[in-house]
Formats: sequence, structure tokens, C-alpha cells
Amino acid sequence: MEHQTTITARFDVTGWDEEELPGIPGDWLGAVVMRKTYTEGLVGESIAHFVSSGSEESGRGYLAAERITAALPDGRSGSFTVHHGALQHPDDPSAFGYIVPGTGTWAFESWSGTARIVHDEVGPYFVFSLA
Repeated sequence: MEHQTTITARFDVTGWDEEELPGIPGDWLGAVVMRKTYTEGLVGESIAHFVSSGSEESGRGYLAAERITAALPDGRSGSFTVHHGALQHPDDPSAFGYIVPGTGTWAFESWSGTARIVHDEVGPYFVFSLA
């Protein structure tokens, strides 16, 4: 039986810089450079390029590519890239996320698997399921 590791990584969004997308006229697509601080499960930071369409009020879809540089509680550290997205509306089952194989460094060099953002009363967090 294959061993699978799950990491729960809480984060705070610490930066939200809107960016213009050259060659895309109108306001149907927005872009943001997002920064996060990881505070639990993984401790570190990330930068994400985030694009979305629609609005939070009526429904929105988003796609993001996020580079996370962090350490585990046992001291192992490195970086890896996550691609994630969703159609954000009430009771949305479309959320997805993947650790991109081959993007890990140092202790995270072999990482691959899924990534899911969850929200609770404390705030947002990733659940990483390493394959």
C-alpha cells in the first residue's frame, strides 16, 4: 500500500496588487499578484499570480499559479509550485489544485499531489495530499 502524507497549511493573504493584462481590453478579466504568509503546518511565504472573471457577489472563476517557500515543523524546507482554481459560488464543488511535479526544491524536490483550499471559522488553509 502506498503511503500518503497530508499537510494542513494555514495562511494569511498579506499582499494584493492588481495588475494590468496587456492585450486584454475591458474589465472581464482581472489579474492580481498575491502574497501569502504561511503560519501553521508550513511556515513561510508565497507569491501567486491570480486571474479571475466575474464578481464575488454573482459568481467568479479563478486560476492561480503559486510558488511557496517554507519549512515544515521538523525543519525540512524548500519550495514548490501549486496550480489551483475554482468556480466560486455557493456550494461550489469545482475547486481543484495540484502540486506541479518537478517544481520542488531541497526537501520538497519529489513533491507532487493535490492541493485544496478550505475555509473555517479561523480562516483559510491548504490541505496538501502528497502522492
